[in-house]
Amino acid sequence: MDKKYSLSLLVAVLASSGLFAQDLSEAKKAIQDEQYDKAKEILRTLVSSQPNDGINYYHLGDVLLREDQSDSARYYFDKGVSVKNKGSLNYIGLAQIELDNNRVSEAQANFAKAEKDIKKKDYDEQLLIAAAYLNTKNPNAKAAQKIAQEIIEKDYKNPTAYLLLGRSYLEQKNLNDAYSAFRNAYDLDNSLIDAKFQMAMITKKARAYADAIKACEEIVATNPDYAPAHREIAEIYYMWSKVNAPKEKEFIAKAGENYKKYINATGGSVDAKMRYADFLVLTDNFPELEKIAHEIKDIKGVNPRIYRYLGFAAYENKHYQTSVEALDKFLKVYLKESNSLNAIGRDYMYLGLAEIGVAKENGDEATYQKGLAHLRDAVKVEEAIAGEFNRHGLALFRQEKFQEVIDILSISADVKNSSGYVYDNYYVGYSYYFLGKEDGPESKELLQKSSDYLTKAIEASPLTQDAYFFKARANRFLNTIESQEPMFEAYKGYINALTEKNELKDQGNRDKVIEAYTSIATYYANHDQNSEAITVFNKVLELDPNNSFAKNTIDAIKQ
Repeated sequence: MDKKYSLSLLVAVLASSGLFAQDLSEAKKAIQDEQYDKAKEILRTLVSSQPNDGINYYHLGDVLLREDQSDSARYYFDKGVSVKNKGSLNYIGLAQIELDNNRVSEAQANFAKAEKDIKKKDYDEQLLIAAAYLNTKNPNAKAAQKIAQEIIEKDYKNPTAYLLLGRSYLEQKNLNDAYSAFRNAYDLDNSLIDAKFQMAMITKKARAYADAIKACEEIVATNPDYAPAHREIAEIYYMWSKVNAPKEKEFIAKAGENYKKYINATGGSVDAKMRYADFLVLTDNFPELEKIAHEIKDIKGVNPRIYRYLGFAAYENKHYQTSVEALDKFLKVYLKESNSLNAIGRDYMYLGLAEIGVAKENGDEATYQKGLAHLRDAVKVEEAIAGEFNRHGLALFRQEKFQEVIDILSISADVKNSSGYVYDNYYVGYSYYFLGKEDGPESKELLQKSSDYLTKAIEASPLTQDAYFFKARANRFLNTIESQEPMFEAYKGYINALTEKNELKDQGNRDKVIEAYTSIATYYANHDQNSEAITVFNKVLELDPNNSFAKNTIDAIKQ
């Protein structure tokens, strides 16, 4: 869970008029429930109707920071510092932005400006600084802990101080003290849902998934609008699915149901739908992912990562043109505009595969080659992505699209550290074998390539028996003086691999074993190693007593 979104803003009454306080309280409640769109609407109204109250600008900027809209947040903080009433609180927001960008001295200067106007007993305002230290992308938990502890010494019944103390301990992975601090906060103020929620999260960290879910369900039973609890129930079910194989599908389904409850609880916020999209990527639910991506991709302020997701999902759903357009826009437009997003190998892999899909639909060779170029780019950007090529190549192999298998898997087959290295080389070699086994002008070249790729598979995994078998066949069909010994050694390798794996007598291997023994025995006979030839031909007869070739050859040798 992202700690940046995990807690509500401090529950402090910092407003002056009764009506104003009521409106601000409603905004805070919306923030607590992660109903950010609702909160922004209220706060923008307050900024307009109460332009001299700096706290409105602060909270509006804070919501925008929660949504990673730092430029918009800075705009409101900058406007807020100049207003008459509590404008200096906005220096806290500006300080958090500086911390986000690792500009610590600038952040300290802004905190100092804020502290100048905070009264000594305005503890909740002081604790906003502690919250900023925790909410930043580069948290300083010890600084937050120090502030919280100093305030507890002066006001030992301050629930917000205990809440932030618990967060600071949690950031430092001190779970016992964190739990104790959250319990103190909740005991002092039973309305402080965040404290109870954080205790549930500590239970989750202990992998007591059932207890954590129960605790979150207790929260939503009395606070159905508290969106973080719905989200955490979803995330806990997903985590639980990873360690409970018999119930994996059931738990993933429950996770999806609770993500939808989370979206509803936030009022359908874009941020909630984006988190749901993250979950859909993890669970390969591409139909639902494409649907969600289309819903939110054009909404102002949406994370541009949604175009990446749309590209992935559209390809898997065979909407190749949509995939190309989404990924092209993501790579050419949004990556250049973003300071936080970087290209990954999967971006170029899916773009390349989608372009190949479009090319096949349209018979467009130029687009096909463009797709292959992007697959090569994928491996350059992230070598490990080569391990994902096999799934796509294997699907093509099953359709007997051998040239496409070669085009795609020969790229990943060159990456020695790839998790798919052995099988990529095997399927490329196998595909070359199928293309070359029939007589044609390029047959010998294709069969030699088959032998070369299968050799690489054997070298990397010496017990891959079928790699030996089809290397042997490729060399047998080459039928040159130079190919005889590689054929012989490959057939022997096939027999040795089966023997090593105790699979030599498996009925499913019988025909291939007979072929291997026959070719080995024939090689011996052709090289005047008659005793060895007879021995191996007798092994053929053990498996196939009526094998006329073995019988006749033995008779010829003995004469």
